[in-house]
Amino acid sequence: MKRIDPRAVKARRMEGWIASAISVVLIIALLWLTMAYSWPVWIAGWSAAAVLLFIVLELAVLPGLLYRYWRYEITEKNVELNHGVWVRRKTLIPMVRIQHVDSKQGPIQKIYGLSTVTFSTAAGSHRIPALSEQEAENIRKQISDWAGGTDGEL
Repeated sequence: MKRIDPRAVKARRMEGWIASAISVVLIIALLWLTMAYSWPVWIAGWSAAAVLLFIVLELAVLPGLLYRYWRYEITEKNVELNHGVWVRRKTLIPMVRIQHVDSKQGPIQKIYGLSTVTFSTAAGSHRIPALSEQEAENIRKQISDWAGGTDGEL
């Protein structure tokens, strides 16, 4: 089985920095409200501790784990996805069930040259995140061909 692109770790960390900055701003606002309205100090203290734990997980632990546990394999008959850190999820999607395939790229993924391939079935949609742009385009075309459609149909 293949792994997602290693640059996914850096992209995930950048997302973590953004989320951490927002969390710190919220904690500062909570501290100000605590002082302004004489709220119990333990509320701000426990909230700050939770945010600190969140930041450590978001920046140091989760990016590597998410990269380590994301696997995918695409064959002529199936797409197999294995992912999850605490809850491992194994999904097998028959190629004949795929109705639509797309690749997309958010702003952080664009910075790192990554894309996500999304494909839909009648039961829902699935994705393979953090692939190189070229790999995402190759997978999108391959799934489209094997699912029985042309680029215009899928």
